[in-house]
This record gives sequence, structure tokens and C-alpha cells, in this order.
Amino acid sequence: MILNYITWNVNPVALSLGPLQVRWYGILWALGFLLGYLMMKRVYKREKMPDNTLDNLLIYMLVSTIIGARLGHCLFYEPEYYLAHPLKMLAIWEGGLASHGGAIGILIGLWIYARRVKKPYIWVLDRIVMPIALVGALIRIGNLMNSEIYGVPTSLPWGFRFLRGQEQFCGSFDNYSPCDPLSGCCPPTEWLPCHPTGIYEALFCLIVLGILLWLYYKKDMGNKQPGLMLGLFMIVVFGSRIAIEFLKNAQVDFEQNMFLDMGQWLSVPFVITGIILWIRSARKRKNKIGA
Repeated sequence: MILNYITWNVNPVALSLGPLQVRWYGILWALGFLLGYLMMKRVYKREKMPDNTLDNLLIYMLVSTIIGARLGHCLFYEPEYYLAHPLKMLAIWEGGLASHGGAIGILIGLWIYARRVKKPYIWVLDRIVMPIALVGALIRIGNLMNSEIYGVPTSLPWGFRFLRGQEQFCGSFDNYSPCDPLSGCCPPTEWLPCHPTGIYEALFCLIVLGILLWLYYKKDMGNKQPGLMLGLFMIVVFGSRIAIEFLKNAQVDFEQNMFLDMGQWLSVPFVITGIILWIRSARKRKNKIGA
């Protein structure tokens, strides 16, 4: 009998050097920033921007992403704990980064950056969403390597049995319940395969990346229709996040009885903003052509 699932038992640690552990998540995060830097280097060369402005962009992106993602996790998902233990917010090595917090941090950091390089804010955002889409895909693959942020049980043939996951599901696909593997609620052979939601989100990021590259290099929409690329990114990435969240486990206890979880509520403003940007961009383009 052929098993209709994939057994996932990948070690999240890629390399150990004594007490130092290099995890796949960190490697993919760093790789994303490196590839993103090279992508923006080509963009800045095409736009005839000075080299030092690109170096400054990398610094603003790194700092704003890390600070925003960490504060987002602490304040959106576990505010009671971190407000009671504020120094723990600095313990990034313990895990806990939120993509929505990272997005907010990036928006603030790039607003400051745009003022410094004397470029329109939308000019910077339209171009930075290309490497951000790539980084987003690699980060979600990093979540997969960590066996984290996966979905509810599924009988689909691409379901993953996450043997290193912190939460498992027992029972049948029609009537299952979550459990802690340490409690011995059922043997590992009975753990149910789950949706690999990290792969789903990574695929949407790669799809929007391909569309953005086509719009920028083939259609020159970064100059012809400012706001279009940013709007498209927000609609697809955060819209898919809302849809995929229905397949995910609740990340924190207070989400158990929510119709929309925290990730979905935080995604709604981004989708609405993306739609507004798309409509405004289309109207400006139409008016410009008609003038």
C-alpha cells in the first residue's frame, strides 16, 4: 500500500560548531537578504541610483525588519508575557518573529530611507516588494525546515507528517484532536499528516515575484503606473495569507475561538490598502492617457 503523505523529519540544525548551532531558518533568512540585495543592485543600476544609496537601503531593511518582526510577535501574539518580561523581547535567539510586524517595520524604515535619498515613498516601495517577495518565500521554507506553523490534518497526498512538530494530531480526519507528543496521547505511527502551509505561502510569494519582475522589466510599471506593483503585492500576499490561515493551527490559545485569527485580522488592512493603491494607480494611468 502506498502511503498518501510525506514524512517530514528534517533536522532544523544545519551545522553545529560546539555550542553554536546554525539553523536552516537562519541560513535561508540570510540567503534571502543576499539575493534581495543583488536583485536591488540590478534595479538601482537600471535606475542610475548611486551605490551608497543601495548600501543604506540594506541597513534600513535589516534593522527595520528584525525590530518590527520581533516586536510584532511580542505585542500581537504574547503581549501579557512580554510586557511582564520586557527584556525577553531582546531574546531573538529564542524564536518568535511575526511577518506582519516585519511589514510594519519595513514601511516605517523605508519612509525614513525615502526621505534621506530624496525619492518618492511609493517609488521605493514599488521596487522593494520584489526582493521582499523572494525573502518571504525563503522564510516560509525556513518555517518548513523548523517543522513549525503548519496546518490542520489533511488526507491530500501532499500532506506532511511533521515528526518534529511541537503539536501533533490524533484520531481520524473527520474527528481529530491536537496533543503534545510528550504526553503520549497516541503513538507516532498514528499521527495524522497536515497541510504544509509554509509551502503554500512560499508558492504564492514566488508567483507574485514572477508577476512583479514581468511588470517591472517588461512593462516598466514602476515608472508608468506608480503604486500598481505595491498594490498587487499586498493583495496577493496578504490575501493568500487570509485564505491559508483557515488551514492553519492556532498559534496561541486566544485564537482558538476566533473566526478570523490574529494573522488574518492583521492582513485585512494590507489587502484593503492594496486594493486602494491598485484603483488609484489605474485611475491615474487612465487620466494620464486621456489627457
